[in-house]
Amino acid sequence: MPELPEVEALVRFLDERTTGRVVVAADLASIVALKTFSPPLSALVGGTVTGAARHGKWLDLAVRPAPGGAGADSTDGTGSRPDGELHLVFHLARAGWLRWSEDAPTTPVRPTSSRGGVRAVLALRIRFDDGSGFDLTEAGTRKRLAVHLVHDPDEVPAIATLGVEPLGPDFTRDRLAELLGARNQQLKGVLRDQRLIAGIGNAYSDEILHAARTSPFRLSRTLDADDVAHLHQAIRDVITEAVATSSGRPAAELKDAKRRGMRVHGRTGETCPVCGDVVREVSFADRSLQYCATCQTGGQVLADRRMSKLLK
Repeated sequence: MPELPEVEALVRFLDERTTGRVVVAADLASIVALKTFSPPLSALVGGTVTGAARHGKWLDLAVRPAPGGAGADSTDGTGSRPDGELHLVFHLARAGWLRWSEDAPTTPVRPTSSRGGVRAVLALRIRFDDGSGFDLTEAGTRKRLAVHLVHDPDEVPAIATLGVEPLGPDFTRDRLAELLGARNQQLKGVLRDQRLIAGIGNAYSDEILHAARTSPFRLSRTLDADDVAHLHQAIRDVITEAVATSSGRPAAELKDAKRRGMRVHGRTGETCPVCGDVVREVSFADRSLQYCATCQTGGQVLADRRMSKLLK
C-alpha cells in the first residue's frame, strides 16, 4: 500500500505534469471504484487542472471546470461555487496504483471485471490535451480503490476525519503525548490510525517503531516523556527520509524505492542492520508486521498468532 512518502511523490509528480493541462477524457472502467455520482465524471472534461495536493494517503487533483460545464454549478443548483473547482480525490488502497503515460491510450475503455485476480486491471483513465494521462489500476480480488469527484475534499468522510500530518507544524511532542494518552492501545495501532496521525500505514509504522526501539505491542499510556520524545523523533526522521528518497522519482520507480529503503518491514528472516539479529514477523489475518527482538523487545519474541502477546 502506498503511504505518505509515495503519495507525496505522486502528488508532486502530478502537480508538475498536469497543472495547466486540459482534461480531454475521464473514462471509468470499474464502477465499484467510483463512490460518488454528482457531479459526474464527465464534468471534468474540458476543465483545466489547477494543481495536485495530498490529504494523508489521499491524492487530490483540482480541476477548474469549463465555463457552463456540469461541474461549474453548485451542488444545490443555485450558481457557481466560490472556488470554481472540482476535486478528483482517490485512495489507492492496498493494491491500487497510478500508472503515468506520456502517450495515453485513446482506445475506448471497456468495463473491467470486479474480480481481477492477481493481474492489475484498469479502474479509471484520465487523458490530457497534450496526449499524456494516467490510469488508476488495482490488482487482487478485494477492490478497495476509491475515487470521489467532489466540490470540496472534506465532503469525503475519510478526509474530513484525518488526524494530524506527521511532518506538519502541528505535530509536536505535546500533540503526540496527547494522542498517546487519549486511550491505552498498542503503538502499532496508534501509528496506523488515520484519525490520529495521517499518512502512516503498515510499512512505515514498522520502520518507525524499529527506529524508536520499542515494541509494536507496547501500550501507549506506558510511555514517559523521554519515550514520547524518541518516538516523535523517529516518526519525523523516518518519514522525512522516505519523502526525500521518493521525491523526484517517476511513478514506476516508487514501489521498488520503498522496498529498498525498508530496514525491517518486508525483511523477515534477514539481518537487522542495527544489531545483526534476525528480523522476525507476526502474522495476522490479512497483514503482517516485522520487528527486531533485540532492538525492540529486549530479546523477547512476539507470539505469531492473531492475538499476539509477549511470550513468557
